[in-house]
Amino acid sequence: MRIGVIGVTGRMGQLVATEVVNAGHTLCGGTRRAGSSAVIPPGIHAFPDVPALAAASDAVVDFTHAAVALDHAEALAASGAAWILGTTGLSAAGDAAVARAAQRVAVVQAPNFAPGITLLLSLAEQPGGALPAADYDAEIMELHHKHKVDAPSGTAIAMGQAIAQGRGVRLQDVMVSGRDGQTGARVPGTIGFSAVRGGDVVGEHTILFASGTEHITLVHRAFDRRMFAGGAVRAAAWAAGKLPGLYSMKDVMGVR
Repeated sequence: MRIGVIGVTGRMGQLVATEVVNAGHTLCGGTRRAGSSAVIPPGIHAFPDVPALAAASDAVVDFTHAAVALDHAEALAASGAAWILGTTGLSAAGDAAVARAAQRVAVVQAPNFAPGITLLLSLAEQPGGALPAADYDAEIMELHHKHKVDAPSGTAIAMGQAIAQGRGVRLQDVMVSGRDGQTGARVPGTIGFSAVRGGDVVGEHTILFASGTEHITLVHRAFDRRMFAGGAVRAAAWAAGKLPGLYSMKDVMGVR
């Protein structure tokens, strides 16, 4: 399997490159951010741009910035290579571009490539549907490193979407994020979010269902970013050669 890495000089890009080799695939090369002075590590072929990288790859892994999602979507759609997208915080235009690309190539989009998170998202939907929203308040709390630029995290939003799907509602209609000041009593049926940033925390997510008589808590803690890189490489191997479509890590892992 020939796998390319967009942004191979970045923290996640370097980890993905290592995991590609560890998994026995061919690391065909990578790109660096336009205008960056970062040096691509020795032994990794440097491609001038994303279209050139995609043309030489069966699948391309992308953990770069949301601002370049539009350009990357166009390049990958034209290439035929599978696109493994871990970038979060996309705009509505970015989401639309990803959807258009998925009409032409296989796209695996995930806010988090950790196997445990994939299972947790599936679990979150079950209590969302089984526990009455009027009686069980749903709260999502997340903690990340100080350099993370989007909040709530893409993983937290995916958790909220899973709960909302279980409840048969749209997340945007019930989402409450960043309470401050005299907010009044909690509105029944809402899904609350809180985000904490500090240090070099890889990622911690907690889902709380709270009633007057019991609390149910689902927690995932990430201790090593290699987990995300390994999951992305697994997705790349799975997606290469697949029919066009927008896939998730649930598809990759065979989880309902």
